[in-house]
Formats: sequence, structure tokens, C-alpha cells
Amino acid sequence: MKNSKSVVFKRQQAILKELKENQSIDVETLSTILKVSPTTIRRDLQIFEKQGLITRFHGGAQLIEGTLQEDDGTQAQFSRIKIDSDQKHAIASYAASLVDEGDTIFINSSSTTLLLLDYIRDKRVVVVTNNGNVLVYPKDPLVEIILTGGEVYKRKQSMVGEFALNTLSKISANKAFIGVGGISADSGITTPILPETAINEMMMKRCSTCYVLASTNKIGKSHNFLSGSIADVDTLITCQGGNQLELDKMRNIGVKVIELEKK
Repeated sequence: MKNSKSVVFKRQQAILKELKENQSIDVETLSTILKVSPTTIRRDLQIFEKQGLITRFHGGAQLIEGTLQEDDGTQAQFSRIKIDSDQKHAIASYAASLVDEGDTIFINSSSTTLLLLDYIRDKRVVVVTNNGNVLVYPKDPLVEIILTGGEVYKRKQSMVGEFALNTLSKISANKAFIGVGGISADSGITTPILPETAINEMMMKRCSTCYVLASTNKIGKSHNFLSGSIADVDTLITCQGGNQLELDKMRNIGVKVIELEKK
């Protein structure tokens, strides 16, 4: 059994390495390289999809930007990925519980916000998003999807630009769920992707209540491009273990902070 687990781990590490180097992978090619069946590769990809690392398409998969860091691909990184995935699912599950029957909600291009679709069940909800990955993502049949349209930012499959902004400007949402690259009391909501800042800003402006979803490694972190002020945030949903000084600063500003128990 131990040897079997080692074989699976090495294979999954090899797949992650291919994803980091090439951004997308082909099932048949990987099957030949790793000398395993296409079914085995698809099973590994299903695991990575559930962990919020990839989006799958017919015959292959694409890496979601920012989910893998440049390092040596050791067991430590694999464990970190698992922890990050657990946090994302916990945060998304809680956020989905805040969605009410009949709501119209915004979700941005974040992998965490996309996971809300795993947990919104038996409610008629309209989801407005610039996340192109939603097209191939499973959802409850009662959930209606509206894509903003716009220019496709290929590395992340997100919709950006004036067309997307024009669509959002005509919609008022009950709630917005915004995933972030970083959030801090001083720097506000930031991202490493400039074209997405205007989209995030518009979503926050056009909603009644703004929820920011951020795993613990995003707390106190700052990127180059600003999406909005901390004053634009009504509630921050994170997990226990984040930077308490930063969280207390946000509370003092008036942000409600929800720290979920780690599983």
C-alpha cells in the first residue's frame, strides 16, 4: 500500500510539473509519457479540479493561474496545495450558505468564488460572472449563469475590458463574492492582474453587500494593482490562522471578519 501511494504521488507530481511548465496538458500525451492509461490520468485531473488547481476541457486540462508556485515540487508543496484547497472549499461552502433564493450574485474570476457552484443547491439564483471557466463547470440546474462577455484574458480564461464593464454597469446584484490576490487594511484589495481590477471594482460598486473570500495566505498580502479600498468590503470570509494584526485592523475599520474553523 505504501509503495502504491508513492507511485501515485510521483505520478501526480509529474502531472503538476507538466502543468507548471506548459500551462495546459493533453491526456493522451501524458498517458504515453507516464505509461499509464488515459483513465488514470483523468482520475488524477478530477482530483486537481476538485482542489481548484485546474479547469478541464475535452481531452485535457488547463492550469488556473496562481495556484502553483515555482519551487522544487516536493511533498511540502503538495501538502500546501491540499491545505489551500481545503480552505477554499470551506470558504466557498460558507459563502454559498449566504446566498438566498432569488438572489442575483456576482462572482469574479477567482478559483475560490467558482467553487460556490459546488454548494449552491436547490435555490433559484442568477450568477453573473466574468469567469469563462464557468462554461464547463458543473452546477445545480436551478442556477442561471450570465457571462459578462468581453475580451478573454487567456492565462485565466476571464472576461475583461469595456464590453464586460458595460454589461456589469447594467446589473444590480444582491451580493458580490470577490476572490483576491491579497487583502490588507492599508493596501486594500489587490491583484497581480491589471485587467481584472476594473471588473472587481465594478462588481463591488454594483452590489448591495460585498463579501471578500480569502484563504489565510492572502491576509496582509499586497500586489501591484488595486481593485478597491478596504472600505468597500462588508465582510471578509477566511479561515483561522491568518494574520491577526491585519484582521484586527480590518475589524477596527468596520469590516466584519469571519474566521472559519480549519478542518
